Amino acid sequence: MVGVHFAESVKYLLLLGNEVSAMKLGLENIRKLLNALGNPQNNYLKVQVAGTNGKGSVCVFLNSICVGAGIKTGLYTSPHLISITERIKINGHDISEDNLALYATKVRETAEKLVADGEMEGVPTFFEQVTAIALLAFAEAGVELAILETGLGGRLDATTAANAEIAAITSIAIDHQEYLGETLAEIAVEKAAVIHNGSIVVIAEQDAEVMNILRERCSVADVLPQFAESIRTKGGKGWLTFRTEKTEYKFKKLGLRGRHQIENAKVAVLLAENLQRYFSFAKSKIIYGLQNARHPGRLDYHGQYLFDGAHNVAGARALRAFLDKNIHQRITMIFGAMRGKNVAEMIEILLPKVENLILTRPSNERALTTRELTEFIDCDFNGEHMLLTDTVAEAIEKANEIVGKNRIILVTGSLYLVGEVKKLLKDNLEFEISNLESKIDVCTN
Repeated sequence: MVGVHFAESVKYLLLLGNEVSAMKLGLENIRKLLNALGNPQNNYLKVQVAGTNGKGSVCVFLNSICVGAGIKTGLYTSPHLISITERIKINGHDISEDNLALYATKVRETAEKLVADGEMEGVPTFFEQVTAIALLAFAEAGVELAILETGLGGRLDATTAANAEIAAITSIAIDHQEYLGETLAEIAVEKAAVIHNGSIVVIAEQDAEVMNILRERCSVADVLPQFAESIRTKGGKGWLTFRTEKTEYKFKKLGLRGRHQIENAKVAVLLAENLQRYFSFAKSKIIYGLQNARHPGRLDYHGQYLFDGAHNVAGARALRAFLDKNIHQRITMIFGAMRGKNVAEMIEILLPKVENLILTRPSNERALTTRELTEFIDCDFNGEHMLLTDTVAEAIEKANEIVGKNRIILVTGSLYLVGEVKKLLKDNLEFEISNLESKIDVCTN
């Protein structure tokens, strides 16, 4: 019956609405909810990572380091690809379905009581409730450290209510303008708000305008920031070296693909060095963690499929750089995107690497239709090599028909698309294995 409870919990959470379009930025509800739950976030040290691109990768690098160092660690990220349990990890493992259902029920009942008592006008949103579930689960598991990926923005994001002692700001770029502001400066102000008095702050390399805003925020908060760009890097003979003020780290390769991951790894290294104030672990654990980090859906291979959730212009540029260096053939691309994105520029960046383009629409209310996507395709692109599909399943089918076994199928434009393709491929593989096993049973009986 546990599975039924889990399914019911997920159904309830999803009925709260899409985590972006139905969200309500603000900290009042999440603070009331956490207070009613006994403020579980006060039971452990916290690192909050904000930014536009790379924040998930920094969280994954740092989690890999800390778990390898023997620190009891909780990791909260978003969105998930296949199961909501992916968002909450304890010691490197997804939360179990029964535990998620248990904490989701407690959060739901607490929220509904607050509404019934008139202390809250409406129930908290999907993201607020899942954030509360994660913070509660970490406390119940007795974690020593929680690593929190900011959902959107920073100033009014639910994760900010945890009041993390350590904050990191990854690369800031234009994205989610409808919520965060039209200009880079406005977006930077929203994300800089995670910096507060008394916090330890690590900042990734930034545009000069953004860096000035972050420095100003640190000054107001009376914080002396640490800059990842201060780390000197050196490559050669198959080795990569980072030199910080404390020591030198030398390793063969990072666990995450793409040259842009070097900048994310530098942020993770500085965060790890700061954690050495609280936990005792050797630099070898930092090296091991960087080399063994994994982040599904980000330059992630599954057979001939290459997944990358590049969902904005900066992400598309990083993906293009990887393709230019590593893929020496034109590819088949399955592409889908959400509304509010600069799809025209994303496609312009990627299209020169594409031989066959398959447009599709993920099962998400924010997704652009395939007809809408065609408006962003350069008229010089050969229409004979472009297919419009009504479903993601049809897009996979068409890609497999077009492509030989040794050719790359790139799935990109949205993490929601990546998750849906991964689930369909997984379900199909499980069906094939089950079908094969049933045939073997028939043959052996």
